[in-house]
Amino acid sequence: MNHHNTYPVGRSPHGRKSDSYIPPRLGLSGAVVANHPLAAMAGMTVLQKGGNAVDAAVAIGFALGVVEPSGSGIGGDGYVMVYNKEKGTVEVANGTGAAPLAATRERFLSDGIPMKGILSVSVPGILDALLLAHGKYGKLNLAECVEPAIALCEHGVPLSHRQADLIAQEKLLTTFPTSAAVWAPKGRPLRAGEVAYQPNLAKSYKLIADGGREVFYNGPIGRSIVRFSDEQGGLLTTHDFSRHKTSWQPPIHIRYRGHTVYEAPPNSSGHVLLQELNLVELFDLKSMGFGAADTIHIMVEAKKLAFADREAYLADPDYVDVPVEGLLSKPYAKDRAKSIDVNKAATNVREGDPWSFQMSAPDRRKRFRRAWSKVTERVSGTTHFCVVDRSGNAVSELQSLQTSFGSNLIAGTTGILLNNRMTYWHLEEGHIDVLRPGQRVRHTMNPVMVFSGAADRDGRLEIVCGTPGGDTQVQTNLQMVTGIIDFGLTPSEAVEANRWTHLQNPTLSTYPHTTHEALQIEERADPAVIERLKTKGYAIEQLSAWGGSGSAGMIQVLRESGALVAAADPRRDGVALVW
Repeated sequence: MNHHNTYPVGRSPHGRKSDSYIPPRLGLSGAVVANHPLAAMAGMTVLQKGGNAVDAAVAIGFALGVVEPSGSGIGGDGYVMVYNKEKGTVEVANGTGAAPLAATRERFLSDGIPMKGILSVSVPGILDALLLAHGKYGKLNLAECVEPAIALCEHGVPLSHRQADLIAQEKLLTTFPTSAAVWAPKGRPLRAGEVAYQPNLAKSYKLIADGGREVFYNGPIGRSIVRFSDEQGGLLTTHDFSRHKTSWQPPIHIRYRGHTVYEAPPNSSGHVLLQELNLVELFDLKSMGFGAADTIHIMVEAKKLAFADREAYLADPDYVDVPVEGLLSKPYAKDRAKSIDVNKAATNVREGDPWSFQMSAPDRRKRFRRAWSKVTERVSGTTHFCVVDRSGNAVSELQSLQTSFGSNLIAGTTGILLNNRMTYWHLEEGHIDVLRPGQRVRHTMNPVMVFSGAADRDGRLEIVCGTPGGDTQVQTNLQMVTGIIDFGLTPSEAVEANRWTHLQNPTLSTYPHTTHEALQIEERADPAVIERLKTKGYAIEQLSAWGGSGSAGMIQVLRESGALVAAADPRRDGVALVW
């Protein structure tokens, strides 16, 4: 059955080719998609004051730490992808922090890496990335961009039902004194509609607005965080903060069916999406049909191959030579695709040999090595947002605390909630991403932009998108990008479509990295599709209708009119605003 051509008209109010319950929002002067309406409003307010996409991204990034604290904050990390239309450039500010210099593998071997608490904390990096982007591209002064977030801290934010539910699940968050003062001030977790105030975070925001990165990485805020870490038996030092430095990186990219897709380079998992696209390009997805079992099967098998390669080759590129050229080569994709059986799900998928498809030999100055030969994905503490301004500039940004509310610890009087990113490290000796002090762990975050051609050769911006969700990110992004390019979905349809996620052992990013094997899919899928997938050998776990992971956002730029079409995911508190 060609599901693409048989979608029942009227099944959802705005669906034409797939489900859509929220109409796409269209505008000409600007678009913002974020995982909370007040953060989206902060970005739109800055755009309407004359700010550009980067100014708006700064406003959103700071605001999300107040209104969606489960997902991100300046105590975390992330990536900022910036497209400057005038220059024709796409750049990525890598705001991922390193493991503390005292965080040795031996330190954690006996008890493992704790999921919460001070020993789960790595160096925060996203603030430096935001400020680096603003310093290079911002039009408004920093204080104007941070002001909406300061107001939210001081005036208070009524908790959404989702945030209240997440707070209630985090025992340490509601019992540790500095954290409980914000989210359990009456001795119990705040409930939906009750107001959370963050006056200490407002003070830190004001210091940053006045003094920039120095007050955080070489000044009073960083020293306060280190002092708090010391008091709690943590590993952070002032040297960990002072040695942190965000760098601009060129994106990696491929051509997919005539479009150029840009991603963040290692230590991001962005190459996984590009590998998946290279693989599925070798199959006629359109003729298989959107949402059809064969289409899902091909995408899942591509995902398996790309994840096996990530497990073998991805680590901090400053210390490990990652064969990106080989991983992204079209001949390598053709070689890997030979193992895809269109009728059968593969098991025990192993990595390929991208070095054979790479012109350059391994850099032996780096610690090049090959890889070593029931836990489910935890609630993500990540958020994604995207912006396009009236001049055509764009930002796709992910920022994260790792799992929900990160470490659960607000650092003393700073008001800053700290991450638990240490839980991404491996402890297996010989693993390519084994814990190494002072190095950056591999990341799942991957901001996406799609152009009609190369951005520096007058390629036209077509799509800005992304999603939180740990290892599900590159899977959801694959479904969204193919939904637009192969099947002509609207952004709302692409974002709201019935979603699947494949669990693959032992490739889970969060410690201890093991999982059962399963294909999770929302129950809106056609029952015939589920049965056909079972015959191919998949262990199916049906989720609730909207129970899939992530919270995607997308802005599409229409070719003829230049109109901006924005969509937010109903699975969280997201909203799309246009101007």
